[in-house]
Amino acid sequence: MSEDATTPDLVELVRRSFEPLPSRDIDGIMSFFGPDAVWDLSTGGLGVFRGRAAIREFMEDWFRSYDRIEIDLEEVMQLDSRVTFVVPVQKGRLAGSSAEIEVRYAAVIVWEDGLIESVANYPDIDEARDAAVSLAEERSKP
Repeated sequence: MSEDATTPDLVELVRRSFEPLPSRDIDGIMSFFGPDAVWDLSTGGLGVFRGRAAIREFMEDWFRSYDRIEIDLEEVMQLDSRVTFVVPVQKGRLAGSSAEIEVRYAAVIVWEDGLIESVANYPDIDEARDAAVSLAEERSKP
């Protein structure tokens, strides 16, 4: 069997991993994370979350901030067999407010055996794209 036949379609996995977000399906979201996953939100000043329990707690806190939330995927690219680059656009209404927000950001997601190993979010799309490309190129070196 060729490697292409056994390599997961990461673009499809990315799309599926974002599907549970609008309905706030925490279990659905967490089913995409590996047990030792890391979510790095430090470039946005929110810290680094290590492991499923910490990521779940962050997600629960994040959802409490919104009465309504939706996320559209503007761009999804698979750069190698493990690295994806994603540009989500998050829209929503802040909890207890009539204020609507829209946030466009980027994420570099590394996958292992069909599960998220790490996510790094970036407010700067170009910086994220450069980081994703560099990571994929670094991984391809012998």
